[in-house]
Amino acid sequence: MTADVTSPLPGAVARVALCALGGTRGCRGGKLERQRHGPRYPCSEAGLGSRVAGLGLSGVLRAAIEVVWMTTRCPWGGRPGRVLVGPRPECTTPPGAQVPTTEGAWQQPFLNIFRHFKVEEWKRSTKEGDVATVMDKTLKSTVFRIRGSMSAGNYLQLPRTSTHSLGLTGRYLYVLFRPLPAKHFVIHLDVSTDDSQVIRVSFSSLFKEFKSTATWLQFPFVCEACPSRPDPAGMASPGSRWTCLHLDLRSILLVYLNRRYGHLKSVRLCANLLVRNLYTSDLCFSPAVTMTEARRNKLDVTPMPREMAFPVPKGESWYDRYIHIRSPGTSAEVPSTWNSWKWSPAGQRVCLGSDVRSCGLPAPLPEVSLSLELLEALAQSRAGNGTHVFASTPAVAPVAMEGAGSQEAAGSKRHRQEAAQSKGSFHSRTFLPDPVLRLKAVIGFGGHSMRWALWTKDGSSIVYPCHAVIVVLQIKTGKQRFFLGHTDKVSALALDKSNSLLASAQAQLPSMVWLWDFQKGHYLSMFQNLVSGVSSLSFSDSGAVLCGVGKDSHGRTMVVAWNTDRVGLVGEVAVLAKVHTDSDIQSWTVASDDTRMASCGRGSVRLWRLRSGSLRSCAVDLGEHHALHFTDLAFDKHPDGPHTLYVCSRSGHILEVDVQRLVVRHARRLLPTQLPSGCPPQKPTFTSGPGVIISSLSVSPAMCAVGSEDHYLRLWPLDFTAVLLETEHEGPISSVCISPDGLQVLTTTSTGHLGFLDMPSQEYRVLVRSHTAPVLAYALEPGRRQLATVARDSTVCIWDLTTLRQLYDLTPLDEAPCAVAFHPTQQTLFCGFRSGAMRSFSLVASDTLVASDTLVEHRRHRGAVTGLAVTPDGRFLFSTCSQGALTQYDCAAPQCSVLRVAAEMVCQDAWESANALAVSRDSLLLAFVGPSKHTVTIVGTASLDELLRVDINALDPASSHVDSAVAVCFGPLPTSQLLVSTFSTKILVLDATSGRIIRELSSVQPVACSSLALSEDARLLVTASNRAIKVWDSPTQVHSGCQVFIGHSEPVRAVDFTPDQCQVLSLGDAIFLWDILASSKTIPQVRGAKQQDEDLDFGARGLPRHQVPMPSHASPPLLATGTSSSEDSDGVSSPLDSEVLSGEKPPTEPHQASHPSVLVGKGAGGSSLGRATGAPWGLSQLAHPHNSLGTSRSKDPEALTTTRPDSYKHFVARFKASRLPKSLSHPPAGSQRLHLKAVVGYNGNGRANMVWRPDTGFFAYSCGSLVVVEDLHSGSQQHWRGHPEEVSTLTLSYDAQVLASASGCSSETARCQVRLWDVSTGDCQSLILHHDSAVQALAFSPDDRLLVTLGDYSDGTLALWSTATYELVTSTRLAEPMHGVAFSPGDATKFACVGQGVITFWGLQQLGADIQLQVHTEPLPAELGPGELTTLCFGPIPLLYCGSNAGQVCVWDTRSGRCFLAWEADDGEIGVLVCSGTRLVSGSNTRRLRLWAVGAVQELHIKGSSARSSAVLLEHELTLDGAIVSAAFDESMDMGIVGTTAGTLWYVSWAQGASSRLVSGHRSKVNEMVFSPDESQCATCDEDGSVRVWSLASMELVIQFQVLNQSCLCLAWSPPSCSLPGPQRLVAGYSDGTLRVFSISCIEMELKMQPHPCALTSVAFSSDGQTILSGDKDGVVAVSRPYTGMTVCVLRDHQGAPITAIQTRSKKHADFGVPGTDLWLAASGDQRVSVWVADWLEDRCELVDWLSFPAPMLTKPGPLPPSLAAFCPWDEDLLVCTGLGPREELLLYSLCQKQVVKTVPLPLFVESLSLSPGAHLVALGFAAAPTVFLYPPTERLLRLVDCTSGTAEDLAVHDDSVHLCRFSPSSRLLLTAAHSEILVWEVSTSVTAVQNPGASLCGDTHGLCSASC
Repeated sequence: MTADVTSPLPGAVARVALCALGGTRGCRGGKLERQRHGPRYPCSEAGLGSRVAGLGLSGVLRAAIEVVWMTTRCPWGGRPGRVLVGPRPECTTPPGAQVPTTEGAWQQPFLNIFRHFKVEEWKRSTKEGDVATVMDKTLKSTVFRIRGSMSAGNYLQLPRTSTHSLGLTGRYLYVLFRPLPAKHFVIHLDVSTDDSQVIRVSFSSLFKEFKSTATWLQFPFVCEACPSRPDPAGMASPGSRWTCLHLDLRSILLVYLNRRYGHLKSVRLCANLLVRNLYTSDLCFSPAVTMTEARRNKLDVTPMPREMAFPVPKGESWYDRYIHIRSPGTSAEVPSTWNSWKWSPAGQRVCLGSDVRSCGLPAPLPEVSLSLELLEALAQSRAGNGTHVFASTPAVAPVAMEGAGSQEAAGSKRHRQEAAQSKGSFHSRTFLPDPVLRLKAVIGFGGHSMRWALWTKDGSSIVYPCHAVIVVLQIKTGKQRFFLGHTDKVSALALDKSNSLLASAQAQLPSMVWLWDFQKGHYLSMFQNLVSGVSSLSFSDSGAVLCGVGKDSHGRTMVVAWNTDRVGLVGEVAVLAKVHTDSDIQSWTVASDDTRMASCGRGSVRLWRLRSGSLRSCAVDLGEHHALHFTDLAFDKHPDGPHTLYVCSRSGHILEVDVQRLVVRHARRLLPTQLPSGCPPQKPTFTSGPGVIISSLSVSPAMCAVGSEDHYLRLWPLDFTAVLLETEHEGPISSVCISPDGLQVLTTTSTGHLGFLDMPSQEYRVLVRSHTAPVLAYALEPGRRQLATVARDSTVCIWDLTTLRQLYDLTPLDEAPCAVAFHPTQQTLFCGFRSGAMRSFSLVASDTLVASDTLVEHRRHRGAVTGLAVTPDGRFLFSTCSQGALTQYDCAAPQCSVLRVAAEMVCQDAWESANALAVSRDSLLLAFVGPSKHTVTIVGTASLDELLRVDINALDPASSHVDSAVAVCFGPLPTSQLLVSTFSTKILVLDATSGRIIRELSSVQPVACSSLALSEDARLLVTASNRAIKVWDSPTQVHSGCQVFIGHSEPVRAVDFTPDQCQVLSLGDAIFLWDILASSKTIPQVRGAKQQDEDLDFGARGLPRHQVPMPSHASPPLLATGTSSSEDSDGVSSPLDSEVLSGEKPPTEPHQASHPSVLVGKGAGGSSLGRATGAPWGLSQLAHPHNSLGTSRSKDPEALTTTRPDSYKHFVARFKASRLPKSLSHPPAGSQRLHLKAVVGYNGNGRANMVWRPDTGFFAYSCGSLVVVEDLHSGSQQHWRGHPEEVSTLTLSYDAQVLASASGCSSETARCQVRLWDVSTGDCQSLILHHDSAVQALAFSPDDRLLVTLGDYSDGTLALWSTATYELVTSTRLAEPMHGVAFSPGDATKFACVGQGVITFWGLQQLGADIQLQVHTEPLPAELGPGELTTLCFGPIPLLYCGSNAGQVCVWDTRSGRCFLAWEADDGEIGVLVCSGTRLVSGSNTRRLRLWAVGAVQELHIKGSSARSSAVLLEHELTLDGAIVSAAFDESMDMGIVGTTAGTLWYVSWAQGASSRLVSGHRSKVNEMVFSPDESQCATCDEDGSVRVWSLASMELVIQFQVLNQSCLCLAWSPPSCSLPGPQRLVAGYSDGTLRVFSISCIEMELKMQPHPCALTSVAFSSDGQTILSGDKDGVVAVSRPYTGMTVCVLRDHQGAPITAIQTRSKKHADFGVPGTDLWLAASGDQRVSVWVADWLEDRCELVDWLSFPAPMLTKPGPLPPSLAAFCPWDEDLLVCTGLGPREELLLYSLCQKQVVKTVPLPLFVESLSLSPGAHLVALGFAAAPTVFLYPPTERLLRLVDCTSGTAEDLAVHDDSVHLCRFSPSSRLLLTAAHSEILVWEVSTSVTAVQNPGASLCGDTHGLCSASC
């Protein structure tokens, strides 16, 4: 394609136009040539020709002028060219960039979406609700107006249906819109990735925090007024300006989800907003720059095309009228040399969300950008845990302004500011960490109402509001977690039955309803409801329906029902129905189904039903009760649905309403009892007379709880015959709520108390106490962490800041208190009153402060006391009053006396502040505001002589307005500084000696700071302003950054640091306690301007964040450091940077050899650590065999500590009191009966004890002393035996041919074993005996020629072995315990170890035939804090990833030995790291498994500060059932297997984001095992309260029942019943004395009963399964009916000793001559056995036999062996007993002969016994022998006795004593358990019996004889 040039100017312009439109890159010889790499802006030739022809000459010129400035900026971030005329421009496509193809040519250079899709025709688009076109006066054009009360019902959507796609490939999307004032809006974008994954990106003013899932990004949009400049005339009101939303879709997907952008699929614009148009383009336009301005100023920007631009009147700035928002934000895009851009924009500041974070002063650019740093902070924020988000009110949304208003003193201040502006420089700083505060606890309750307090479903926690915060209080621990986001007091609260959804509403108009994910702690949806004020919220039982009651804008009562079924999936809530009603509604409840509801109010009780999208109601016929004022109601808890509605009233009536007939069934009235003098109190009755005001009721299946305003909680049966229990409270009761288990009643009072009544113990416990009005003043007691508060409710409370409990309260007096102070050394509290009195109270041995505790009272003031202050040395007390008087007291003695009274010293009309008085920390100076509000005076504390008076207005003579002081605060010693807050929102730092101003901090809050506090190290300043608190770092220095935290619903009255300086207090509507996340080390020192510039460039300003690092494109951290001689330096020296980066070793001082300087730099994705050291693989030190390593520690080989490291990563064998058997009895060859079939469980106590090789499918793990090799396809197992003790760790060679396993040592084995197994055959190739205690880790070299073994903390040796001969190559002694070892994947001669505070690099050096170890140790950088490196794994050479016990992941360069990057990867200790390529998996003891994208680390290591990104992205996260101890993944890291301490192996698929159990086991001791009658399943129970059902075919866990905080001690499976067929059931006995019946088929708990007051020890079903027999540890046997839950009989014959066994069997009719159907026995621990005959249907039970034996003669006190007894299954006349009598033997007792017919001697006492029902076999597990003086440990012996042949078969496979053995009903299987290890044995029945000659000699007529006979 060519174009002839006929004239210079038109030809040049034509060339420019054709270059831009036709895609050519340059012109040569009058011809246009297309670049071979593809067109710059491609389009077809036909399209180009038609376009030029259609424009005409003038159009071509105009298009050329526009496009030439569009194309001067490279869309791929390359170097922009100035013009396109002449040869090739400088803009080039970077390698790998996606070049637009000809298919998308029609979208270039930009696309008008509305015009292209012809939105106004509504053929390819759709609209819903109120969508119309209107004329906008500002733009003077037609726009679309979208409005409506519900965003989901009013929208404009492109394309018309979801099956179509827009297919727009432009990188940038421009949305030109204007939010409607005081309305919320939503913008949804569906974006398709290159792999066709659809991601929804949403922007809304409804969102309060950033939220990210795999398919949804939610960005909050907050507009706020900026009061710094008045709005120009005619400017739109705040929040309603036209906005250009500029979205970089490619960066959004890449940064937040690590996905590649494909195309824009659809757009939905939802109410309420005006929208002009949408555009896409690959060009990044600058909206405020015109082509003329860009050309004149030669700016490297792309101006906005005229079609997209907003009109700007002449003489005005673009930013005076409009807003530009770019997401993700970027740095300055327009040079600051453009003079018209020098000033900061006024009017609005727009940001994402109200999360408070540090940001700078308004930048020189007027563009407001959504920066990636802000997005990073928002993405890190999660409500409920970790760092909290504190929402602001819509009217005032404070945004933390970094360095806001930080100014210097007059004089040099202006010169420096002007110089900085002339250079276009701006210095900012941020907090480390960010945020610096985290909410820990809240003291308070209620706010808008005192009636909302809810139980969680398990009864372990309470949910209640505290003003604008929702608190979840765990009752047992007292820990709190929070739901934050409300901007006003919470007015209603509801929790669904499953505890999945929490709903809340706030009182502020317009009222908002929030839906929260209760378990995860974050919000799901927030929407403006249809009523102006919500008074009640209620969920249905299923959680699918939420009902709200309130008033509309006209004051009418309104009811709304929402569908919340899919809120967790789509985040949207739909309105099911809404209705107005003239009936008053005070309370609302929803029945167990989702359709029936009820309400009550003044003169009204109505039943409601939700049907077909409408709410309909019917009034209950109240009859004579129609005039009552009803207050609360509740449905009954009938299993078939509600039958009765209980309603209470203010007149004391309680009505029972028939739900079906809508009539009052019964009416009762609660009357107060008149108590004549001398008469005892009587129970209240329901008779005539004046009633008690009932405020609330709650109904359970058994009773009704009633709370009334006479302070009483009363519990009634449902027939209301008599009071079951009553308790008096300290105030009128507001609400009552019965717990889900019906055993506790939660109550709230109008006096701010929250507590519960425990009915079994009849004890009442107060959980929360609070003031009922805002706090006015406070005082801190430094020694005992006590806080005293005074509130507007005229109460004084003293709180313990450690337990959050109230210690004292001041009983209400005639005078109102208004100020308090503690004496620093005496237990005395000073209190000032509004009457002018000042009293002191003694706190010694007093629970309540009363007038009698007053030590002294002074009335020297004529006005209200406004301030109290005590000197830190305790000598003087000062008080001020509203009349301006200052009084000095001598408080050194308990009886303080008045020393001086000075009139007119203090300002009488001063601002009300908690900091009215301030005493210096050396007790010498006193500061206050006075005598006028414009002055601050400092006097001496001893003489009250005036030392200094400062006029606030004289400090700034250039100011035109009069300022006044508000609060004062002294700085710490030795500085003599005084901080003063002023009415003009400034904070002045003054010299307390001269009065000279040192620094000035300008607040961004519109309200003056009412309180301020400075930390003792002067690093942090906390200020209070309105409802926010602000934290400044280094406030007395040159540049001071700040953060704002918002959570209070009322103005904050006071802030202060706790005495230990670890927490911050903020007091207002409630008391907030904040943890300080920054220590003195983490707060950076202030340096010179040059040093700050370097920090800004490289981001090296402190420690890493304490949250998960989120994506960012900020500049990467500094990678290398040196030292600097400057005192201001922190170790950064630019001359050394290039040297280190180029690979040369920088010069260091001699003293830096062992402790080199380290810089911890904060980058976008973590921290950058630089170190000037030598190479770790160098010859820095030789480690000779058995020499101690370390330069700063003793080299004594015995110097290794024997204290176990405080690290879960370090292996510690479980304590065992058992030993290996001394001898074993083996049956003759070929007659073995037992064959190990399967192992149930995984040893969660091991470390790295699981291996999986995806390419070969080899999968092995350890359980006890066994190595289990399992086929993942078939589930078959191989069991490699040989280890005598618990296996600690495993490792597999690189060629997957050899498996190494290690176990500990015992008293029988002097050394621990390391076994080498041949994978193909399962044979043990070699045995290594070297380490003394246990092996912590094993590792093969990459060439499989070497094996390294690492001993544990008590062994302390590292050994290297040759795999050819398995001979020791070398070993060395370690100075510190090491936790892990790994070989470098690229070099078989190098490996590394990690341990306590150090990392050790090892190298192998061949010296002839000898091999020496070279060692180089590097300590953990001090800036990262003290700690231990716990795990390591190698990445791409030369990267080494290490995890620490503080949750950090550090990246080391193994060539230079420096740590150059670190980030906070978890909250707990990291125990597992696995790396492959660009992905890293971390596992910790917080149960979290996280997948990280670490691709940027390699580039960061290579390029340093010039790297494009240092972001470490969190891709996925899973929470498992225990701490992570082992992990193995495939090469792509898409799937893997992970082991936890819970004894579970999980299959993890990151692609699916899911995990499934591969191997399940018990973590704690197994207490019982039972088989199902059909032998298809078995069940086990353990100490953690779990009951687990296993499939015997696959040995997989199929069902688990979990009871928290209890141990399950016994278990029984219901027998098959022919008479009453039904589902199979399990009955389990627990440590709290309860029995629970579980249905296996329904997978639910059918019944819970408590027949015992103490722990159960044995349980059994009757032969017909209709009765349960249970025994407890006190020897009581209870007989219960599972169908009624009643205990019908209690037998105490064995009382005094625990029941050890209960067994039942059916009885023949003629047995024992006693009628009955069952024969059962009970054995107890005192060597007694009873045998009973029972007929349970006839309630008959008779004792038929009693066995009692003498106890063993113990020479030393100790536990007796268990007494066990069982019916012999093959001889009904015999009982088999053990543990009865003084000797180790089995007793055969004949029930007919009433005597022992045979005894069989045993080697030890038996701990477990099981008789085979089929074959004549007995399985025995042995216990310790108590008859000797020194108890030997239990032997790990399982013995199987064949009663037919008399042979015994012994097995020692378990790693502990066998305490359980159980035969299956068919005798084919045997289960044995040792602690948590369960083995499944196959019992052979085809073995030919071998006659034992001894059998006939001993006369064993019953065929039961031991092999020893």
